[in-house]
This record gives sequence, C-alpha cells and structure tokens, in this order.
Amino acid sequence: MKQQISDISSILSGMSEQLKSMQGTIDSQHAEICSLNRNVDRLLKENRELRKRLEKYEKPPMDSGNSSTPPSKEPIKAEVERRTKSLRKRSERPVGGQYGHEGTTRKMVETPDEIQDMSSSYCSECGRDLSDVEGELDYVSQEIDLPQIRPIYRERRFYKKVCICGCCNRDYAPRRRGGNAITFGKNIRAIATYLSVVQCVPYERLQSLFATMFNVRISQGTLVNIVRETLDKSRPAIELIERLLRESSVVGFDESGCYVKGRLNWSWIAQTAYLTLVFRGAGRSAKVLEERFGDSLKKMTAVTDRHSAYFAIDFLNNQICLAHLLRNLEYLNDIDKEQTWAKEVQTLLREAIHQRNEKPVDIIPKDDWLTRLDGLLKRNLDSLRKEFNELKRGIIKCRDYIFNFLENPAIPSDNNASERGIRKLKVKQKISGCFRSGTGADAFHALHSIADTAWKNGQSPLDAILALV
Repeated sequence: MKQQISDISSILSGMSEQLKSMQGTIDSQHAEICSLNRNVDRLLKENRELRKRLEKYEKPPMDSGNSSTPPSKEPIKAEVERRTKSLRKRSERPVGGQYGHEGTTRKMVETPDEIQDMSSSYCSECGRDLSDVEGELDYVSQEIDLPQIRPIYRERRFYKKVCICGCCNRDYAPRRRGGNAITFGKNIRAIATYLSVVQCVPYERLQSLFATMFNVRISQGTLVNIVRETLDKSRPAIELIERLLRESSVVGFDESGCYVKGRLNWSWIAQTAYLTLVFRGAGRSAKVLEERFGDSLKKMTAVTDRHSAYFAIDFLNNQICLAHLLRNLEYLNDIDKEQTWAKEVQTLLREAIHQRNEKPVDIIPKDDWLTRLDGLLKRNLDSLRKEFNELKRGIIKCRDYIFNFLENPAIPSDNNASERGIRKLKVKQKISGCFRSGTGADAFHALHSIADTAWKNGQSPLDAILALV
C-alpha cells in the first residue's frame, strides 16, 4: 500500500513537470503566433498599399483626356498631366511656324498722337554741352500706351415748355419718384456687364476694378442691378436667336450642372456655327428640349454625345460626337496596352475625320466605313476586360449615327463647339462658386448667349452688349 502511494506521488510529480513543459511550449508558441499575426497585419497593409499603387496601371483614373469627365472635376495633378498628353498624333513637321509662312509685324501709324524727340544733352566723352548742336535723325520707334482713365461727368438739364394753349411739354421721361439724380452711362453699364458675363469677374472684384482702373466708385448692388436691367433689354435678341435656331437644320446640344442657391440645376446649350443659346432647364431629360423647341426638333439633325435623353427625342437624324468616342477608346488603350481593337477603331474614326477634312464639301458614302466598323464590332472581346464589351455595346447602339457627317458636309464630326459654348458657365462657377439667385443665373445664360453669338459672327461681344444698353 505504501509502495503504491509512493508510485502515485512520483507519477503526479512527473505529470506536473510535463504540464510545466507543455505550458512553456504553449507560451512560446503563443508568442510566436502573435509575432506572426503582427507580420501578417503588416504584410496585408503593405499589400493594400501596393495594390493601390498598382491600380493606376491596371485601371488608370478617368479624366478629360480618356473619358467624358469634364476638366472642372479633375484634380490638379491630372490637369497637369493632361497638358502634356493629347489625342492628336505627332506629325513630322517641326514645332512653330512652317516654312513659307508669312509673318505679321505691327505697323507704325502715320500720324502719332504725340512726338517726343530723344537726344543727348551733353557729350559722354568730354562732358561738353550739346544743347545748341543740331541732331541727326538716327531711327524712329513708336510706343503704344493707354491714358489714365477718368470718368466724364455729363450734366443733363431738362427744360419743360408751356405752350400758349396751356399744355406743358416734356420731351423726356419724367423723373422717377425717389430716383437718384446721378446715374451711370451706357459705357459703364456695357463694360460692367461685359466683365461680369464674358470675363466672369465676380461683383466684389468688379467693384474694386472700377475704383482702381476707372476711378468710379460703384456698389455691388448697383452692379447686380445693371446686369439684371441688361437681361430685360436682351429678351428680344434671345427670342430672335431661338427663332433662328428653330429654323436650323443642324444643331449641337449639350447640358451641364449649374448650382443656383446651392442647389443643382441644369444648363442646356443649343448652338450652330453662327448661333448660341444657353438656358436653364428643370432637369436633364428630353422633356426640357421638347418644351423649348417643340415640333421644330423633327426638322433638326442633332449633334450630341451619347446621353440617352437625345435619343428619346424624335430628331430628323443624329450625329454622335466622335471626339467623345476617341477619348473613351483612349481609356481602353490605357488599361490594356497589348490589345489592338481599340487602336483599330480609333484609326478608323480618325481616317473618316481626315477624309472629311480633305473633302470639306463632298458627299462621301458611308457604307464602306460602316462595313469596316461592323467587322471590328463582330470581334469577340471576352478575353479582354469588361470595359471593352461595355464600350462595344455602346457603339453598337449608336452605330447608325457615327458616320452621318460624311454624307452631309454641314454636319460636324464632333460636338466640341457645344462643349466650348457651355464651358464659360463652368468657369463662372469655378470663380464665383454658384449663382445666388435664379435671376442672376438667367442673366448670365442670356447675355452669354448674345456675346457668344456676336463672337461667332465676327463681332465684338462688348459692342453687342453696348447695343443692348
């Protein structure tokens, strides 16, 4: 019995030692596992960072050079990179003016406003007085400068005349009750409107500019009233532009977001080679154009991007913007530099555009071009990334509207003119943030329409605004 108890004690003692050894092993393994977990976390973090850095090569970000993303939504870095990258292919011609190009030099006027005689008054060698020595003409130059601008105060005195019949005659408008005895002339009104709308100068900076350069103190509220009064006087001109657009056979359309009092509105543009109409709509749907232009849309060929609203309208015909397609294809080239499909479609579109540029007035059949395009669209792109099939399906939907510009010389191959026309709105918003009232937004849209229409017709936008006021 005593022997058995002694054996049990020995066994328990051995088991205790084993437990201690196992506990030590467990502790060391736990420490090792914790160290491994820390390494795994570090590797996962490093992996995420590497994937993020690699992502721009596998899927480069979309910008205005490879998609329909507007330049206003690009980061500064993307904007800098875009300046060094273009969809245009490098030509063999050297940079700058080409051989045989006739240069232009500013010519001197025959009757200058001032003449200054420049001569030495003493000898630079011996210091002798040369004031009595007659000078010999060496050469003549002219300098262009601006005089200091000072306002003209023009006082107008209004006389009433009483006829022998007792009638009091006033050949002028009666003075408004409570009106100020001092008003601003048409030149100040036109310049204020021009700088606000065409040059997109905010009212605060415009107030400072008038005080600094023109020596005219004018409040921001008065500047706002001047622009709004010009809007009222512009309505007949806007109605004329809209009527001429209704009669046009080819019209470019585009739309863009417009913030008014912090809320998103939509600005639309309808334009031709000689007309521009920018207006504010309730939304981005086809209903906006249908309410504005009515049945005249059925007589138009619309030059647009691939926004679905334009294909819900019963236009006479459509032409999609090839510049948009070329940018979309450029994005496919960026994400997969080994494939050739996107490059071949780009080549086809560029050849068609070049053909139209070579023959600007000819009617070019589009059947052969569509046959070449169909051959590219029949290719199986399942081995490529999903973006290829997405763009392919988009091109198939608008296949009939790609080469219409070849059969009608009046149809442009892109909608860049519409984008340029509506870009002034984005510049205004980028400077001023947003419009503080609907009236201010409508004034900018209407007056920009008139200024851009004047510019397209070879006239000065300032003169057009001056004609309004």
